[in-house]
Amino acid sequence: MSSLRIGDFTPAAPVVLAPMAGVTNRAFRAMCRSYAPDLVYVNEMVMATAVVYRNDKTLRMMSFGPDESPRSLQLYGSDPEMVERAVHSVCDEGLVDHIDLNFGCPAAKVMRKGGGAAVPAKPRLLRAILRAAVGAAAPYGVPVTAKFRMGLWDDLRTDISTGLICAEEGVAWIALHARTVQQHYSGEARWDAIGELKQAVEGIPVLGNGDIWQASDAVEMMSATGCDGVVIGRGCLGRPWLFGDLAAVLNGGVAPPPRLLGEVLDAMMRHARLLVEHYEGHGGEQFAMRDFRKHTSWYMSGYPVGPAVRRDLSQISSLAEIERIIGDLDRSTGIVEGGERIKRGHTNGPIKVSLPDGYLDHRDDLVVPDDADVMALSGG
Repeated sequence: MSSLRIGDFTPAAPVVLAPMAGVTNRAFRAMCRSYAPDLVYVNEMVMATAVVYRNDKTLRMMSFGPDESPRSLQLYGSDPEMVERAVHSVCDEGLVDHIDLNFGCPAAKVMRKGGGAAVPAKPRLLRAILRAAVGAAAPYGVPVTAKFRMGLWDDLRTDISTGLICAEEGVAWIALHARTVQQHYSGEARWDAIGELKQAVEGIPVLGNGDIWQASDAVEMMSATGCDGVVIGRGCLGRPWLFGDLAAVLNGGVAPPPRLLGEVLDAMMRHARLLVEHYEGHGGEQFAMRDFRKHTSWYMSGYPVGPAVRRDLSQISSLAEIERIIGDLDRSTGIVEGGERIKRGHTNGPIKVSLPDGYLDHRDDLVVPDDADVMALSGG
């Protein structure tokens, strides 16, 4: 049923992992792929300017497994030239099979420099970035997609205009997170906006993103909006098997019942070991465990393991500690009623929208931030 394609690759279901900063690294994607190998899993977002300047941290972030296919990378930037050079670089080096452009990040440090979700408020700049990226990727046969939000706030909606520009500039598909920047992650995703975008934009697939916690939510979203597929963000935190459930349900099967605690613990340990391997030579086990602490909270969400276990897991510094903490837990324990729908990850909002000074005074200009200022965001 999938209408999505990455070059010659057609995913087993129209499902895409949303890039999430500090989460969707190689280890996390390997976990998700173990449940559904033939979907699209996007690496965490990297800055185009940092790619061009060969920033060490950024280069380490662009890491894919030897058997990972397609290799999907999300880029963000507000300078068309830098985006073009970054796309050319990763394509020419054969690093990627798919590039996703981020026009939806609401983080203040990104938007204050005119990046992420600030870009669609300037249609000419948006078009210039898209044209630069698609043009640079085309000789290599690498498709370019785009993800964005509904707009900065309700009185400045840009989702329809962004979708139309994307279609005109040769984007392979578009994905809408059905919230505004101001809304951030609060309230409910407004799926009706996904349906409106699907009706307005012809010729390319439209994917929906927002509040898919169970496989049944994807079916409901696609039925309600007519969208061509789904993008999964917070719903897979601590639930990497969600992708297997989605592949089953969207191909006419039935999702398994909620996992017992034993299966969750096994998955958690596999993930922790993969993360240690991922950070080998760059911080090692102790660094990996600091990174993994947030994941333990997500894995345990909805399971009655007690506050002491949660506290101890939030302070782990080694694989041995995890094994000791979970060793005495009852593996036959089930999830609490409604536990699958407990929100994980960001829940804050509404927020104050951060923009460069005077950014909206001249929405038709092509002014971009100074490279030195942008590079400060990448730590190098």
